[in-house]
Amino acid sequence: MARRYGLRDDQWAKIEGLLPGREETVGVTAKDNRLFVEAVFYRYRAGIPWRDLPERFGDFRVIHTRHTRWSKSGVWKRVFERLADDPDNEPGFRSWPSLV
Repeated sequence: MARRYGLRDDQWAKIEGLLPGREETVGVTAKDNRLFVEAVFYRYRAGIPWRDLPERFGDFRVIHTRHTRWSKSGVWKRVFERLADDPDNEPGFRSWPSLV
């Protein structure tokens, strides 16, 4: 079964090296970067407020705080640039100015 707003494995492979919180990087290791990224994508693609994220993604306040940190540090800009160039991506990546 396809995950409606989830990342394909090839998309994940393109961006996972760009993300903070990996074991080989300095700082705190993230629990699950992919789940977090999918939560943010879900929120933007579904057009819902943070508080309406499904519970499977975790506490929406934590997700929002982390999203804000990544926005300020340029992580989302790099992710957006990496995924926007792929013509096989679903429509939407080119129209998320508030993500970056």
